[in-house]
Amino acid sequence: MNTIQFVGTSPADLIKGIEETLIPKLTEKLSSQFQPKEPTEFLTRAEVCELLKIDLSTLHRWRRDKMIPSYGFGNRVYFKRHEVEQIINRNKLS
Repeated sequence: MNTIQFVGTSPADLIKGIEETLIPKLTEKLSSQFQPKEPTEFLTRAEVCELLKIDLSTLHRWRRDKMIPSYGFGNRVYFKRHEVEQIINRNKLS
């Protein structure tokens, strides 16, 4: 086991050294690994049709063919914005 000895270092100097070196590095590393989670944005059928510039019948066909995931609550149908955007990005032509 290694031991560290602080000879001739006052507690104030030790605290200052930690604040100047260790804390900024730790903060940088943690902030790069932990990004705040954005809340899920749900879109209605009309909003998805407007976003994709498609007709409601096209959206219905895509749902039926399981090309686009949807979520239901009662008689309402919703889509997650990030999933719609992922589908667009996955089908990139060039």
